Amino acid sequence: MKGPRGAGDRATTAAYLLGWALIRYVPERPGRWVFTRIADHAWRNRLGGVRQLEANLRRLLGPDASQAELRALSRAGMRSYMRYWYESFRLPAMGRERILDRTRSTGIEVLEAHVAAGRGVVAALPHMGNWDHAGAWITLRGTPLTTVAERLRPESLFERFVAFRESLGMEVLPLTGGAGHTAGVLARRLRAGGLVCLLADRDLTSQGVEVAFFGEPARMPAGPAALALATGAALMPVSLWFDGPYWGIRVHEEIEPPPRGDRSARVHAMTRELARVFEGEIAEHPEDWHMLQRVFTADEAGTAPGAGAG
Repeated sequence: MKGPRGAGDRATTAAYLLGWALIRYVPERPGRWVFTRIADHAWRNRLGGVRQLEANLRRLLGPDASQAELRALSRAGMRSYMRYWYESFRLPAMGRERILDRTRSTGIEVLEAHVAAGRGVVAALPHMGNWDHAGAWITLRGTPLTTVAERLRPESLFERFVAFRESLGMEVLPLTGGAGHTAGVLARRLRAGGLVCLLADRDLTSQGVEVAFFGEPARMPAGPAALALATGAALMPVSLWFDGPYWGIRVHEEIEPPPRGDRSARVHAMTRELARVFEGEIAEHPEDWHMLQRVFTADEAGTAPGAGAG
């Protein structure tokens, strides 16, 4: 997420700081109502990333879906996205028991067993559900984690995001511009048997792997697979979604490196398999895929049908 410059920077920072400062003290029912109204306003007026969200969801629904179906799904998607923000702002006030008791998970025991045995794990996640909650949840279960954050503008907002996630028990490294080499730090954490969690359904480096995603070419980051291959860590996809008042988390089976091929071919194969798992989970919970940015190659090139259309 990147904000505009100048006055826009200040307004964006003020809005986030207000959210962190006030939401935890507002009664939950009116707080959720306000965030739902914000979602509906953005959806109705197609503000922010709503147009791109719909372009992404169009791939998921297929060409035969009606405009009404697409609009209904994008409305549900914006409500889910604003639920993510509301609950993230409120996380510090939720309390340990609520976070633990309202989370329904499968497969986490395998991940925790790897870490307990001294084997690192790369948990690769799509932009689904609430990844801040998932990070807080697993640290409350006794497994610390390291993650990477895209550097935001202005710097004060980025620093606030880092401080917020660190307050939840996470180690947060900058994607770019850090004092150390982020990839090297991640590798050291994995070789020491740690958990590294990375959002992995959108390439931010222009050096990603082209994959088939909902029938179209898309680019996804090579980093998760490359780190797992270099360190011997387990590459485990993780999907997140909302289930009424609960949070759903599924840790999938490890994606193992192919037995043959050079490093590049093995990284590509693992990333393509990661995309396949993501595709299935997003199709299962499409309203909880918070992808308001470009991810498909045709959109990046501006050649998708209706690309840039109003």
